[in-house]
Amino acid sequence: MTTTWPEHLFLVGCGNMAGQMLTRWLASGLDPARIIVLRPSGRPVAEGVQVVTDYPASLPARTTALLGMKPYQLADVAASLAPVCAADTRIISILAGTPLSDLKAHFPVAGDVIRAMPNLPVGIGEGVTALHADAAVSASARTEVEALIAPLGLAEWIADEDRFNEVTALSGCGPAFLFRFIDAFARAGEAIGLPADQSARMALATVRGSASMAAQASESPAVLADRVASPGGMTRQGLNVLDADDRLLKLLVDTLTAARDRGEEMARGQ
Repeated sequence: MTTTWPEHLFLVGCGNMAGQMLTRWLASGLDPARIIVLRPSGRPVAEGVQVVTDYPASLPARTTALLGMKPYQLADVAASLAPVCAADTRIISILAGTPLSDLKAHFPVAGDVIRAMPNLPVGIGEGVTALHADAAVSASARTEVEALIAPLGLAEWIADEDRFNEVTALSGCGPAFLFRFIDAFARAGEAIGLPADQSARMALATVRGSASMAAQASESPAVLADRVASPGGMTRQGLNVLDADDRLLKLLVDTLTAARDRGEEMARGQ
């Protein structure tokens, strides 16, 4: 897909996630002269990118505003940003647990309002970004948004906003859960006798290679696992532990459920 860059990009906040998105966009050819970042600290973010510490008196025509601050800051941000929005201002929100209805209520004059939930690997172009918009957003606008997201990795439109917290739990929070798994995998290798540094290197390389293989394979990961496991062999014996009583599946369901439920609490302002 050919990347369609916004004429003007205004970032409200440039923390961990928004910063990763910006890094990738710049590496993919986005002209830094098109970008303004609102950052109270005034700290630079990248060469050629203008950083401001307060809201401008107006936004250029056809600005895309990316909301990248903390969700609890929405009301304060909207109080200053909404008055300078116009009908051709596009709002893209990466605020977890913040439904479309809240966003539209805070930015009544803005045109397209889209929810997006990226994950950290967007910074290297290997991320996942879930997208949601209502029927008021045209097919051409959706195409433009998807093209903007394409350099970040996989873009998935979510038709039912009620599923957005599930998606956030899986792909948005997922990197943290996988980082934790890699760490535990390495420490398990150490626990059975490997030197800690060697176990860490081997665990990371094993996960990286296996993920790449799974992404390129025509078979499902479940089939791949069974192909590695010879009857009566070491791998099968280990899989028997993971598979017993669906313990691994149950652990992950509990993990995603806890993350999803927190997103629903955030949407209720708790």
